[in-house]
Amino acid sequence: MSKHLLLCFLFFLSFSQLLLSSCFSFSNSTRLCPHGQALALFQFKQSFSINSFSSRHCDEYGGSTSYPKTEYWKEGSDCCSWDGVTCDLVTGHVIELDLSCSWLFGIIHSNSTLFCFPHLQSLNLAFNYFFGTSVLDGFGRFSSLTHLNLSASGFSGLISPEISHLSNLVSLDLSQNLDEGIYAPHGLEFAPHGFDSLVQNLTKLQKLHLSGISISSVFPNSLLNRSSLISLDLSNCGLHGRFPDHHDNNLPKLQLLYLRGNYYLSGNFPRFSENNSLIDLDLSFTNSNRELPASMGNLKSLQTLDLSNCRFSGSIPAFLENLTQITALNLDGNHFSGKIPNVFHNLRNLNFLDLSRNNLSGQIPPSIGNLTNLHDLDFSYNQLEGVIPSPVNGFPSLSSVVLGYNYLLNGTIPSWLYTLPSLVELDLSHNKFTGCIGEFRFHSLERIDFSMNELHGSIPSSIFELVNLTSLDLSNNMLSLTMTVHSNSMLPNIESIDLSNNNISGIFSWNVGKDTLSYLNLSYNSISGFEMLPWSNMNTLDLHSNLLQGPLPTPPNSIFFFSVSHNKLTGEISPLICKASFMIVLDLSNNNFGGMIPHCLGNFGKDLSVLNLRRNQFHGTIPQTFLKGNSIRTLDFNGNQLEGLVPRSLNICRELEVLDLGNNKINDTFPHWLGALPKLQVLVLRSNHFHGQIGFSKIKSPFVTLRIIDLAHNDFEGNLPEMYLGSLKAMMNIDEGNMTRKYIGEDDDYYQDSISVTIKGLEMEFVKILNTFTTIDLSSNKFQGEIPKCIGNLNSLRGLNLSHNYLIGHIPLSFRNLNMLESLDLSSNKLSGRIPQELTSLTFLEVLNLSQNHLTGFIPRGNQFETFGNDSYYGNSGLCGFPLSKICITDEPSQEIEVEFESGFDCKIILKGYGCGLIIGLSLGCFIFLSGKPEWLVWIIDKNIHKKIVRNKKSTRRQGVGIS
Repeated sequence: MSKHLLLCFLFFLSFSQLLLSSCFSFSNSTRLCPHGQALALFQFKQSFSINSFSSRHCDEYGGSTSYPKTEYWKEGSDCCSWDGVTCDLVTGHVIELDLSCSWLFGIIHSNSTLFCFPHLQSLNLAFNYFFGTSVLDGFGRFSSLTHLNLSASGFSGLISPEISHLSNLVSLDLSQNLDEGIYAPHGLEFAPHGFDSLVQNLTKLQKLHLSGISISSVFPNSLLNRSSLISLDLSNCGLHGRFPDHHDNNLPKLQLLYLRGNYYLSGNFPRFSENNSLIDLDLSFTNSNRELPASMGNLKSLQTLDLSNCRFSGSIPAFLENLTQITALNLDGNHFSGKIPNVFHNLRNLNFLDLSRNNLSGQIPPSIGNLTNLHDLDFSYNQLEGVIPSPVNGFPSLSSVVLGYNYLLNGTIPSWLYTLPSLVELDLSHNKFTGCIGEFRFHSLERIDFSMNELHGSIPSSIFELVNLTSLDLSNNMLSLTMTVHSNSMLPNIESIDLSNNNISGIFSWNVGKDTLSYLNLSYNSISGFEMLPWSNMNTLDLHSNLLQGPLPTPPNSIFFFSVSHNKLTGEISPLICKASFMIVLDLSNNNFGGMIPHCLGNFGKDLSVLNLRRNQFHGTIPQTFLKGNSIRTLDFNGNQLEGLVPRSLNICRELEVLDLGNNKINDTFPHWLGALPKLQVLVLRSNHFHGQIGFSKIKSPFVTLRIIDLAHNDFEGNLPEMYLGSLKAMMNIDEGNMTRKYIGEDDDYYQDSISVTIKGLEMEFVKILNTFTTIDLSSNKFQGEIPKCIGNLNSLRGLNLSHNYLIGHIPLSFRNLNMLESLDLSSNKLSGRIPQELTSLTFLEVLNLSQNHLTGFIPRGNQFETFGNDSYYGNSGLCGFPLSKICITDEPSQEIEVEFESGFDCKIILKGYGCGLIIGLSLGCFIFLSGKPEWLVWIIDKNIHKKIVRNKKSTRRQGVGIS
């Protein structure tokens, strides 16, 4: 502190004589800037570099043009004439310093000569870049300061409490000093109670702008009694608690109130008296969740109202018609319901109207047609219906019409929409518009979205004459276009075209957006070929599901996404495709490509995430090398004629989630080393020539993330791999109620994985793979031995197929734990014993196949078992009971053992006395044989036999078994 004062003292000491003489030689002429202050200003200038980047936001948000003001300061000249410097006319002291938008780049240090101007009344350093400078104590020395603006200049850290001592401040703006990476690592924040002290001490404030500063406090009630306030901006400050709503606020001069982005600030809409002066009100992204109060009709001077994303509910009030001065109304993202009130007759100044993302229904009110000054109209994401009304006097200034995602708007597209001279954006997507697209009269349009409607006819030629068009989406209609018709069309600025799911045919020959087009989707059409792919900056090219023939067109080297799946392309894949080193998704599946897979496909780019060559006629081997640190997530080679071994280099694909090598001719043992891949969820090796025992793994917990495993139709042998089956953690204890259900690959912007699996006895193709779907298919191999009990731990398993093996033993009782099981196939094995009654607890079980085994005994009854037919049990000669025609004559042992005789003796006693009973029985038989047939004994035996038959019939009826 003393050093800083000494520095300032030295600046003025050498020029004290000049200052003293000025005091005694009064003149009406303007005083020259004291040389000491000029020197201080010049040194302040030299402490910064000049960089236009520092003031890059000034033109857009600062309301003025940025330029380097200090570059025009000349040493030795009168500093009062320097740009941004204002001096007192009498003393010559610098009293105002406006260096806003001056390209200053550097740090303001605590000993900066900026603090050598004790007479300063106004300081504006806005829109520069002081990257991480704190609001220092030095700012508190400007005791005469009335205006301080440090906004949007990269200040960060704690705000000095000295600021609250500037009791003469009329205007304080510290806003928009947001986190800008290394330049403002934390943004600005108040120390505890710092904000309360500032509000309490600065009683003269008319303007207080603190947007983006971390206050983390409840809303200060005292601010509502600060009658001098004209402009208050506390946006994004972390305010919380309830907005004071118990009385009308006492802010008669308040013209601007911004509380935007204080998500935890709740309460009612602020109440305003009739004598309010409010012009701008922004409460967006707060938590009001109430209905709009009637006092809102008092805002007669209001020009902008932003209540977006506040959770307001109820209907949109009719008293909006009282806001006759309003120019911008934003109610986006609330819970308003009911019809849009017909209140727009008197709102003739309105130029921005956004009612999107609510629950509004009914028709668009006709009074919308009176808004002749309207620029932007957005009613998207509601449930509006009916036709679009016509304007009364046209919309000469309308630049944006967004009515998408209402789903029920219908009729033909009104002709007046094609004649708007200023229209830039037109979005009618996801509705039920019919008819043809008309011809556009003007060329101002930049974005058109008519997707997901019922439009038909030809795409009009005028669309291809819209020289400013950057985005065109006509997807999911019934539109036609012969590709060669517009081969000379220009669209010089087009960036995105989506014409997918239409009736477009012919040879592709467009030469549009050669240097600008980055996204082109022509999928689900009938396009038969190409003349060229001329685009130098193409990122996404989707041509799947067409009628393309001939060789593969080589995509531009700039491509990220390239799909030609489900076409009729032939020939070999040129290694030139590997020049597209930025490729993320390459999908050539479901074509007739042949030849060898270029081995460069495994290592031509670290960004490659998806390589799908499914269902072609490739032969040879899988690419053997993959880049270390690659991003491969999906490898799908299913349905080709590939041979050889599974490449060991796959073990470096640490991002791999889906590996599908099914339906090839791969001859290898089980690739146990894949168990170390930390993200592998799908492993398909079915229908190859894999052989040998799966055995044990040296990996402690292999395949812990695996959800789908399909090893069917190979030559694996030996026991089922108990170690692997016991470590499938992703199939255990899935809490679906608390997990986010999504599809594998959903994080990709455009591509999601698909897979074919055999489940419930049918081969099904899943175009998306839900992360809760789990299945194991080890069928049609040569596995033997018993079924491991540990499978019962996989209680999130949906499908289990162990059929067509040589398995023996009983069905494990642990299967009763497979609570989510929907399909169980154990057919064509050598299983024996009974079907566990406990399996009836599997209430999700839809398909059961136990046929062709050696099972015996009763078929369990109850729950899903009542729905299974004969086919589920065919080929088990020892089974009886429903649904088979074979009747179980005797009760089940478990029931028989509990049956009591009428005399009270238990069968258990008889079982224990089998030895004695046998001897007595033989003796009694001999006696009867030798002595004839005593009538008393015959009578007793006949009576007991009759009772036994009656009891058996009753028992049989109770079990639902009929006698055939």
